[in-house]
Amino acid sequence: MTFNDKNIDITKNIKIIEWLKSELLTAIASLYELLAKGIQDSHDAMLDAISNIILVAYLLGKRLGLSYESIDAKVEEKAKLGLIEDHKIEKWYGDLSSLLEYSKRKRG
Repeated sequence: MTFNDKNIDITKNIKIIEWLKSELLTAIASLYELLAKGIQDSHDAMLDAISNIILVAYLLGKRLGLSYESIDAKVEEKAKLGLIEDHKIEKWYGDLSSLLEYSKRKRG
């Protein structure tokens, strides 16, 4: 690979990162808009917006040098920390423990 090819790769990566940041903001704005309008009959639209946020976050992490596995591990670590700290979302709904259970089932 020549110096010029490396410059093209770096430029291409920067452009993709900028595009992914824009996509992430767009997906978050879409979710906010759905929530502002109300949740009736918007299950599919919310699912689409949230799945876009997760997908773009994974892709952005990858472009920034993070592996999908390390992202998953950090999410699990944060969920476990929330359990230890008795986070309100766990206390009120049990969401962190259900997320950890889902993660365990998904792995294997």
